[in-house]
Amino acid sequence: MNKAVMQTAHNTGLELCIAINYGSRREMLLGMQEYAREVAEGKRENNLTEEEFSKYLFIPEEVDLLIRTSGEERISNFLLWQLAYSELIFDKTPWPDFDEKALDACLKEYESRDRRFGGLNTNEN
Repeated sequence: MNKAVMQTAHNTGLELCIAINYGSRREMLLGMQEYAREVAEGKRENNLTEEEFSKYLFIPEEVDLLIRTSGEERISNFLLWQLAYSELIFDKTPWPDFDEKALDACLKEYESRDRRFGGLNTNEN
């Protein structure tokens, strides 16, 4: 991990998150406990919005693409809130063997998708 951090310390493009012993339900619970504490202490009004809810999560940003390796076809309590409008790709390659070629194939698949974010495609006839 230290080697990966050092090698990517000056990168500015993408953000890679590696979750070890992570559970999304726990993340949301901890965030709501923090929110409730702030309300109880008078630090904020009790008027939570979706945008504000995200701020209480470990990773507040929405995820564009989730690649699940090893042939598993489930999200397993992973980033439940953040994956709402994500594209999901389930690749059969085991994680240790998932290489640049496999990543390129997933990115090509992602590029071909019509991202509508819950809306209808207005380009179809």
